[in-house]
Amino acid sequence: MTRKGILDKFLSTGQDQDLPIIDAHMHYWDLEENYHPWLCEKPLIPFRYGDYTAICTSFMPNDYKQLLDNHLVLDTVYMEAEWHPSQGLDEVKWIHSLHQASGQPVGMIAQAWLNEEDIEDYLSSIATYPLVRGIRHKPAWCELNNYRKEHTLPGSMNCPHWEKGYALLAKHNLLFELQTPWWHLPDLIHLLEKYPDTTVVINHAGVPGDREPETLKGWYDNLRVISEYPNVFIKVSGIGEQNHPWTLERNGQLIRSIILLFGTSRVMFASNFPVDSLCVDYKTLFDCFKTITSDFSEQEKLNMFYLNATNIYKTNKQPTKREKETQ
Repeated sequence: MTRKGILDKFLSTGQDQDLPIIDAHMHYWDLEENYHPWLCEKPLIPFRYGDYTAICTSFMPNDYKQLLDNHLVLDTVYMEAEWHPSQGLDEVKWIHSLHQASGQPVGMIAQAWLNEEDIEDYLSSIATYPLVRGIRHKPAWCELNNYRKEHTLPGSMNCPHWEKGYALLAKHNLLFELQTPWWHLPDLIHLLEKYPDTTVVINHAGVPGDREPETLKGWYDNLRVISEYPNVFIKVSGIGEQNHPWTLERNGQLIRSIILLFGTSRVMFASNFPVDSLCVDYKTLFDCFKTITSDFSEQEKLNMFYLNATNIYKTNKQPTKREKETQ
């Protein structure tokens, strides 16, 4: 069946099993071939889900396919997986070889270090690779009790050197993926004001953290301000909690509030696998996503699960034979 046929079938039946999905944020890694410091070195680093030994093993397209169950996942978008900082271009090349071998992923977000002196040359280089859609650089951050709006922490969104790199993204047709704790979201505002042509995708729902009322209020208030900028999109992913199961009760209202803020044309659902396998299995995760959105129209569901990712990550743009041969 053609892609159009798949979409038309869902719009006709409205059945969950017919809903096409693009997993807009996930990872592949081969720990025998490639070096990821956070996965390969001991001791493991502090992590928001606690002990992550279980994911310190290779995770490849065939491993991913085994998890899908009855969910109609058609494509994946690869998120950089913290290779050594000197190997960003190697990661890009590896993902392109993976695509040629397996057909997945259909788009990727590359690693970048926006405050480096050679950032323009690096962006120019990765932008020539047909699967690259944007970059992620996790800005430097501080703990909530130390946060001050006027901070100029080196490597943060308020850092002048970091901003010089950010200013180059639109020139190279690269979007920016932001992963930062919710209390640092205000740091983004001056960048949105100065560089409105740069598309920004908020990772992991703005990283709400725990579900304490005070935390959720601060998270929501900051996200509400960010949502007013039309060039900002958001991914519902990576919202697990250490020592708490992933349930509708803990996450349903949180996700609904995101959709109400951003609307169904700027929200994408994603797994963050294999990382989020630490707190939920794939079937349960997407079953919950579908339950939470059960009262939305078929077109709205199609937007959030498939079309928004298609549009943002240009997943219909595949490398030509000539492009593949030149990489």
